[in-house]
Amino acid sequence: MSKVTIDRVMADRRAASFSARSIKTGSKGEGLKLVLSMVDLTTLEGQDTPEKVRSLCRKAMRPDSNDPSLPTAAAICVYPEFVAVAKAELGDSGVHVASVATGFPSGQYPLAVRLEDTKRAVEAGADEIDMVISRGLFLAGQRGRVFDEIAQIKEACGSAHLKVILETGELETYDNVRAASDLAIAAGADFVKTSTGKVAPAATMGVTLILLESVRDHFIKTGKHIGVKPAGGIRSAKVAVRYLVMVRETVGDDWLTPELFRFGASTLLNDVLMQLARLRTGQYMSRDDFSEA
Repeated sequence: MSKVTIDRVMADRRAASFSARSIKTGSKGEGLKLVLSMVDLTTLEGQDTPEKVRSLCRKAMRPDSNDPSLPTAAAICVYPEFVAVAKAELGDSGVHVASVATGFPSGQYPLAVRLEDTKRAVEAGADEIDMVISRGLFLAGQRGRVFDEIAQIKEACGSAHLKVILETGELETYDNVRAASDLAIAAGADFVKTSTGKVAPAATMGVTLILLESVRDHFIKTGKHIGVKPAGGIRSAKVAVRYLVMVRETVGDDWLTPELFRFGASTLLNDVLMQLARLRTGQYMSRDDFSEA
């Protein structure tokens, strides 16, 4: 892999430019529906229960009970313990089950434990595995080990897709973000993901732009599409639509699909629903008018 050096000033300036784009009212509704279809609804708390997971699944399948025409969310993301619960509740709805594994969120567990964690989630029915890299190994210069770990976890995934979480807020520089993304892709990632949502800063337009450029360059070289998932900190529909503009202008329309772009932002969903309801009814709604799950 050749090293790519990032001009951080120019990257941030370009990322900021997407916030200045205006979206026509006629296109706004379709954009919001697309955002909705790209959301991974997530519950990753110590107090998670089977019923909480089932409730979130019902929310993913029918985000707004007053508008059955809306698309489903893309996926439910849970700990391996709850994969079977989510799988049973979602049935044939088309909503995927994603599971964090590999010692989430630290990535510091022994590799054997992380591999077993992955296999258990896949055996329980996970369609996608969200793994987190060891930032300690990466920053210590042991990038070959990081590559090998990703490759082994990819093998353990079988037919499940692998989303590799880089935890960009801990990688310190844009050069490191780009190097980690390129490494993950080379090791077999189906998606590169910014963050666990447990570390600040999480997703930003700047780091997401770096990931988009990484997958774009990989596509130019190989013809293979790799997905991108910004996660953590994206709370408003207005900001999410800006991400769609950045996706379109950086990698093109092919990536404007849940198969290649996701939002890891559960709190985003109700703001999207609020904006869609306003477009439909002409009235402003409150977030409280929509269930959390």
